[in-house]
Amino acid sequence: MEDRDNATWRGMIKAYERKGFELEALDLFAQMQRQGVRPSFPSLISILSACATLASLQYGRQVHAHLVRCQFDGDVYVASVLMTMYVKCGELVKAKLVFDKFPSKDIIMWNSIISGYASHGLGEEALKVFNEMPSSGTMPNKVTLIAILTACSYAGKVEEGLEIFESMESKYCVTPTVEHYSCTVDMLGRAGKVDKAMELIESMTIKPDATVWGALLGACKTHSRLDLAEVAAKKLFEIEPENAGPYILLSSINASRSKWGDVAEMRKNMRTKNVSKFPGCSWIEVGKKVHMFTRGGIRNHPEQAMILMMLEKTDGLLREAGYSPDCSHVLHDVDEEEKVDSLSRHSERLAVAYGLLKLPEGVPIRVMKNLRVCGDCHAAIKLISKVTEREIILRDANRFHHFNNGECSCRDYW
Repeated sequence: MEDRDNATWRGMIKAYERKGFELEALDLFAQMQRQGVRPSFPSLISILSACATLASLQYGRQVHAHLVRCQFDGDVYVASVLMTMYVKCGELVKAKLVFDKFPSKDIIMWNSIISGYASHGLGEEALKVFNEMPSSGTMPNKVTLIAILTACSYAGKVEEGLEIFESMESKYCVTPTVEHYSCTVDMLGRAGKVDKAMELIESMTIKPDATVWGALLGACKTHSRLDLAEVAAKKLFEIEPENAGPYILLSSINASRSKWGDVAEMRKNMRTKNVSKFPGCSWIEVGKKVHMFTRGGIRNHPEQAMILMMLEKTDGLLREAGYSPDCSHVLHDVDEEEKVDSLSRHSERLAVAYGLLKLPEGVPIRVMKNLRVCGDCHAAIKLISKVTEREIILRDANRFHHFNNGECSCRDYW
């Protein structure tokens, strides 16, 4: 098109954001600004959503400034989108400031802040806000209850979570759905109460779905319960035969017990049924540009040599600090050296190395991953935060991990 008006830019940006092309949406937003086109309200909302998905804090702050200048920041809907963006970028303090600014909050704002605390593992804070809701004149709805049960699960607040779950109908007039059961199964499973989680599933008045059995399977992996893991995996194979997750989790349990024959059989079944694992990737924003990494995938990166040097440096510091790789997270029967090399090239480790290389001291390193962080990378990044004296914030598929001085905000309960 020779002439593009505001509606044209808005339409393309919205299309990219809605269809999962967030990077393209950000590129188009930058082009629009360079050409002197003032972004409209819908464009800013679309870009905020893209920023939330990518955890692009620098762009998010820029859009927030646009909204303030245009006096859009007083809108409750805008406040909810801003809160979501800051939460997903790991800036919970900023999200709470936006929340506190509004004297009359709608249910979406309450749900956003409770979900934010949940994703950061801050159960006490989530419960405090949850208990403030009735006095404000806003009653929790089914989304609120999913958020608070998730918060209790991630923080190990089993007693509080069970009390809320058991009083849903009598106190909040909300009938438990499969999502509420899934959160409660996850809560019991994380706490090691795997048999109680199974009892809850068996007592369900509605048919358990993949999220319920997936929560149980995850707990079985954490607590090495191969007996119930096989039950859960069998159910998942029936419900979602194309999903690679159950195969990977069951393989991981067998690999941790060196049952390589069972691991090989599981991989054979995956090939036979044409089930493929969703590739893991991590990304980091540096200078308003998002850099993507896959496991071992830096061959085409223009700064490959520098990244490898940083990896070697951190590997050396880790060894000096007493780090011992946990090779049970490698699902291949290869020698120990290959296992260690495979672990050190996980995508989150590559992204952290790039952050150490490019971001100045004092600036937090923010890394996003599309899958759950593995146990070995979690242990390694804790130590990296200590030996490099850097704050590292990792958002994986489930939650946030704030690493500082050798400790993680999850307190290894994840």
